[in-house]
Amino acid sequence: MKIHKLLDGWKWGMLISIIGFLGCAGPSLYSVNMYYDADKASIPAYLKADKSFGAIISIAEFIDTRRMDDWLVIGHVVEKDGMINLVLPKNGTEAKARSKGIKEYLRKAGYKVSDKNLRWDLKEGTIPKEDFKIIIGGNIDELEISCRRDFPTNTYSTNMKLTIVFADMAKGKILYQSKVESSYTKEYFWFSEENLGEQAGIALGDAIEKLFEDRIVAQKLKEAISH
Repeated sequence: MKIHKLLDGWKWGMLISIIGFLGCAGPSLYSVNMYYDADKASIPAYLKADKSFGAIISIAEFIDTRRMDDWLVIGHVVEKDGMINLVLPKNGTEAKARSKGIKEYLRKAGYKVSDKNLRWDLKEGTIPKEDFKIIIGGNIDELEISCRRDFPTNTYSTNMKLTIVFADMAKGKILYQSKVESSYTKEYFWFSEENLGEQAGIALGDAIEKLFEDRIVAQKLKEAISH
C-alpha cells in the first residue's frame, strides 16, 4: 500500500514538473489574424457614395517600408520570465490586411471596389494602366503589436503609422497624400493570440476611419470619380 502511494506521489510530481516546464518554455513564435470588421464602422455622411457613381476604385497592396530585418515580424511578446517571443501574421501579410480593410470600408460607404490586387510604388510615373478610375496605395511606415505578460494582468499595445496616396488612373496623376497614426492599449487578465489579433484589428480600423474622416479625402475622392 505504501509502495502504491509512493508511486502515485512520484507520478504526480513528474506531471507537475512537466506542466511547469511547458508553461515556462512557451512557444517561440505567436501568429495573429489581423482583421478589420467594416460592418461595425460608422461612415460619415459626406463620404458616402452617390448612387450615380459607377467608377471602380482599385486598392493596391501596401508596401512595407519599416526598417526591419524580417518584414514578417509585426511585434513581440515579453513573457513573465523576460523572454521575448516574436509575433507574425497568421494569414498572408500585414500589407494585405490593410488593403483589404480599406476595400471593405469603401464598399460599406457605397463605392465599387475591384477585387484585383494591383502593385504600385506610389510614384506618379508608375501608376498602373488599368480600366479603373482611382487607385489607392500606401506605405506601412510603422507597425508594432506587443504584449507584456504579467500578474494579474497582461498589457497589450499596438502602434501604427501609414502613408496613403490617392491617384487618378485615367489621367495618371496623384491627387492626394495623407499620413495617419493609430495607437491602442488595453489590459486583459488572460493572454491569447486572439487578443493580440483583436488589438491589431482595432488599431487598423482606427487608422482607416481617421483617414476617411478627413473631409479633403472625401472631396478629392468624389471629385475624381464624378469627372
